[in-house]
Amino acid sequence: QVQLVESGGGSVQYGESLRLSCVASGYTLTSGCVGWFRQAPGKEREGVAAIHTDGVTRYADDSVKDRFTISQDSAGNTLYLQMNSLKPEDTAMYYCAARTWCTYRALLQSQGYTYWGQGTQVTVSS
Repeated sequence: QVQLVESGGGSVQYGESLRLSCVASGYTLTSGCVGWFRQAPGKEREGVAAIHTDGVTRYADDSVKDRFTISQDSAGNTLYLQMNSLKPEDTAMYYCAARTWCTYRALLQSQGYTYWGQGTQVTVSS
């Protein structure tokens, strides 16, 4: 049984940093595409950052790319999202997700991801 468990969320001030982790069991994250998604109240879930099977990374936009870094350990057990210079608009529930294969175009599309964690809350105050 595949299980993804996120941790590392919390309440921080504008400009501070957080590192999210997603530990996988029953599945090797490096065997497919993996990503971080977030959902703020009243908004749709959106892709934040993702890694393709071949190591190519994608970020939601330049603002995220300049401040966030997605990575995973070589064993394929843990996915990370280092978030620096956090802003209030980053406030959301953050989820990690995995799928066995995807195209580059589908990396940040939530539909198609098979496995999801329960989420970890990130709150940034100004």
